[in-house]
Amino acid sequence: MANSITSNVSSKVAQIFLDKFESTRVLTKSINTQKLEGEFDGAKFGDTVYMKRPHQYNVLSTAAGDISSSSKSDIISGKAAATVQNMLTVPITWTSKDETLSLNQLEDIIAPAAEDLCIQLESTLGAYMIKNAGVTYGTHGTKVDAWSDVAGAGSMLKANGAPMGGESYYAMNPFTTQNLADAQNGLAGNDRLIATAWENAQISTNFGGIRALSTNALSSFTNTTAADLVGALSATPTVTYLGAKDTMTQTLSVTGFTASATIKAGSTIEVTGKYRANPRNGQAIYGADGAQVKWRATVTADVTLDGSGEGDIVVSAAGIYESGGAYNNMTSALASGDVITILGTSGVTYQPSLYYHKEAFGMTTIRQDKLNSWDTIMTTKDGLSIRVTKYSDGDKNTQTIRFDMMPAFSTFNPLWAGQAYGL
Repeated sequence: MANSITSNVSSKVAQIFLDKFESTRVLTKSINTQKLEGEFDGAKFGDTVYMKRPHQYNVLSTAAGDISSSSKSDIISGKAAATVQNMLTVPITWTSKDETLSLNQLEDIIAPAAEDLCIQLESTLGAYMIKNAGVTYGTHGTKVDAWSDVAGAGSMLKANGAPMGGESYYAMNPFTTQNLADAQNGLAGNDRLIATAWENAQISTNFGGIRALSTNALSSFTNTTAADLVGALSATPTVTYLGAKDTMTQTLSVTGFTASATIKAGSTIEVTGKYRANPRNGQAIYGADGAQVKWRATVTADVTLDGSGEGDIVVSAAGIYESGGAYNNMTSALASGDVITILGTSGVTYQPSLYYHKEAFGMTTIRQDKLNSWDTIMTTKDGLSIRVTKYSDGDKNTQTIRFDMMPAFSTFNPLWAGQAYGL
């Protein structure tokens, strides 16, 4: 007997779709996902909703434990802005004849729709992560071809204060995985005949304190195209924790670049003579070569400079430095006149690997209003919602079922994420 879409939309169709969607996820299982309570009112919220930011604390150091005269530390908590993305929809249309003759193979029809939605979602997330990962490891354009490159990125996470304990990830494309295929001794094994995409994606469950994943959801970006990739800060930026705590970004006024050039999102900047410090203890970070780690940040959005090569760019992982500051992540403050360089080659397209802690990024989904009585809302175990709607066109004698998801992405701590290249 053929399946009836009408009778199954709230149960069988939803369960088939949800099971396949869950088994296809990779990137979305490696970040903080939250359920957004209540219905989304676009007129009220615009393109921004808010997610709960993970907790982090400052530690006071006193001679005898008397903190009565010490400035109490703020809790890095509260709400972090999450940018609402475009709605993702997979529609499937059929005729009454199709329903009678073909829909008895419901799982074969529905499962690819779930896969396609998940792939598009993770590709969108990958593009967001590339532009909002705050730091970098390696040399632009150099391929990752040794496990020491992976371990080095893990070390960078630790040095930037990311919590350890199995929640740090290194996501690479399948060809990078091929470059590392000569070192099989640390790879994760799975004896199950049927494994989820998450299980299959895990190359190593713990290599140098970081879990390596293979994924085709990584995004690329085109580096800034300009004759001159070296400029300077034209003003001293805000370098306080108070100025950065809500967005974790920083606005830099720049000058000296090519006139009317567009500084591209995803490009990495480096400021000469400025170095990273561990935000948990304020100490300078030293790399494997024994040298201090240079201060770098990622441009989050395209900005076209004026005819004099001046403008304001926004970067992820704000440089914070205050006298006696509790949240300093630099050894000295950025200042007007500092030389700023855009790394890499002008106009070249890069696809770096990504390394990040689970709490670097957050994701939620907007719970959609139901369109009619045949709608149902599916929810994953970690709170992501997908709406299923069935409707008909009586004139054309067709029926359609659509699956909708509206994701929203947030950056909790860009210091805990970076673009990764080889050395």
